[in-house]
Amino acid sequence: MIPGGGQPNMQQLLQQAQKMQQDLARAQEELARTEVEGQSGGGLVTATVTGSGELRALVIDPKAVDPEDTETLADLVVAAVQAANENAQQLQQSKLGPLAQGLGGMPGLPF
Repeated sequence: MIPGGGQPNMQQLLQQAQKMQQDLARAQEELARTEVEGQSGGGLVTATVTGSGELRALVIDPKAVDPEDTETLADLVVAAVQAANENAQQLQQSKLGPLAQGLGGMPGLPF
């Protein structure tokens, strides 16, 4: 509903949409630079990913390495990477959620 019954100012709507797109791009760049961690096995395996989900590092405590049981180590690695990715998704939601919702509310935008 437009106050006074007038039509929406298209120039103003386009400027708002452009600003939201710029904010979204900045947030995505920040996510790509931000690193989050996930651990498993009480800290025996730590995975570091970017906020956009790119695996950057994997640290394995020597106590986790048993040549007779590589399956457990593989499970710990998978669990640590999954935990890191969950943390990255939470970071994405906190950074991008409000921006994406704002863009989705604008008619005619493909979001």
